[in-house]
This record gives sequence, C-alpha cells and structure tokens, in this order.
Amino acid sequence: MTMATSTKTMTAPHVEWGRVRPARRTADRMMKVIATSFTLIAIVVLFWILGMLIVKGLGGLSASTFTQVTPGPGTEGGGLANAIVGSIVLTFLGIAVATPIGVLAGTYLAEYGKASKLADLIRFINDILLSAPSILIGLFVYVILVEPFRGYSGWAGGVALGIIAIPVIVRTTEDMLRLVPGSLREAGAALGAPPSVVITSVTWRAAKSGMVTGILLALARIAGETAPLIFTALNNNFWFSPNLIGGVSNLPVTIYQFASAPYENWQQLAWAGSLIITVSILVLSIIARRIVRGGK
Repeated sequence: MTMATSTKTMTAPHVEWGRVRPARRTADRMMKVIATSFTLIAIVVLFWILGMLIVKGLGGLSASTFTQVTPGPGTEGGGLANAIVGSIVLTFLGIAVATPIGVLAGTYLAEYGKASKLADLIRFINDILLSAPSILIGLFVYVILVEPFRGYSGWAGGVALGIIAIPVIVRTTEDMLRLVPGSLREAGAALGAPPSVVITSVTWRAAKSGMVTGILLALARIAGETAPLIFTALNNNFWFSPNLIGGVSNLPVTIYQFASAPYENWQQLAWAGSLIITVSILVLSIIARRIVRGGK
C-alpha cells in the first residue's frame, strides 16, 4: 500500500509535467510568431519611411540647396544654405552650453554625491528633464530670455537646446564613470593625488570614449528639435545677424513651414531638408557607435 502510494506520488509530477510541457511549447511558439510579426511590421514601416524620404529628398537636392537662401512665397528656385548654417550654429551653441554642465553634474553624481540625498534629488530632476516635452522647455526659455528682452534670438535657441541636451550628458557621464574600476582611483590616491586630480587624470581618461559618445548622442537628440526653436529662435528667410539677435534661420522650423505651404518648390526643399537632418543624425550615431567600440 505504501509502495503504491509512493509510486503514484513520484509519477504524478511527471504526468503533470508531460501535460504542461506541450502547452508551454505552444505558448512559446505563439509568442515567437507574435514578436517576429511585430518586428517585421516595424522594419517595413521604418524602411517605408526611409524609402519615401530618400526618393523625395533626393529629388529636392541640388547645388543650389547648399548655396542659396530660402525662397520667398511664390518665387522659384532657392535653397537652404542659411537654414543649414543656422542649424549648425544653434546646435553647437546648445552643446557648448550643455557639455560643461552635464559633464560636471555627472561627475558629481558618480564621484562625490553617490548615494547622498542631494544626488538622489538631482537624479530625480534629471529623469524628469529626460522625459519633459521639448515644447515646455521652449516655453520656459521664452519666458526668461525672449519676453524680457522683447525679441527672438539665437542665444535663446541655444539655451533651449542646451537644456534638452543636459540630462542626456548627465546620465551618460554618470554611467560611464561608474564603470571605471575602483582600483584605478585607489592607485591614484596611493600616489598622493587629490580626488580632483584623480578624476581629471584617471577616471575621465578611462571613461573618455563613453563620455564623448554621450555628447554625440545629445547632439543628435537636439539636431531635429522644432518646438523649442519656434518659441526662441523662430526663423528667418535670409542670413541671420552675426550677433544672433533676431530670428535665426534653422532647418527644423523651415521644414515645418515649407512642408505645410502650397508651393511645390517649398515642399521639395522641405523633403531635402528632412533628408539632410536624417543623414546628419545617422552619421553622428555611427560615429558614436565607433567610439564605443574603440574604433573597431
């Protein structure tokens, strides 16, 4: 009797497992099919967008696109030279604002603050900025830099883009510095170097590629921003002032205005500008990946 009961107890789990296993295999196969199907849908949509962008964008590209200024309403020809230069100026101005702030803040979080309450508060605020709508940042900069000075400017646009880029650089810098082995810091301290020297001469050098990658990713992040520039730098159909006071031409706002216009040449230039921005961001992303992989 005891043997029979023991035999049933031992065989029951195997029988149960035999019944459950096919069901698990079926569920696993269904999940694979569903995941693969949605992946293929995403790939098709992505290449559809890229294909349309390439076909229509190449149709609007010519030598005049890079040499002539944006045309006026109802005029023929024209280009995007002033918008391209304006975008480059505003983007690098934003990175110039964001890089020192982001790198130093990320360094504080990784090297000095660590688990302190102030560091936790900074991380919380940084996470909020990472997910904050860019239009709110543009409105914020409009209130503090555009409205008080009664005019749009490239400086306000650069500050808005810099605020968007700062949280990306902060997060990347902190993560990269945390990956540096503690033995390197201990070796520097053993030689009598103060913490500031250890950070600048040891940890920054060890995390240099990752930190540069974060800056490039932030650069790609702000290269196509439109909403903050509408509130700050606005736009200009001509060459902007060297002091960046007044409207500054830029590609994102130009694309927005030209794409919604009824003029065919404006729409072609909008597609060309979209292709230029996409290729630029793609190049920056490839450079960032190359840096992460050590140039391999």
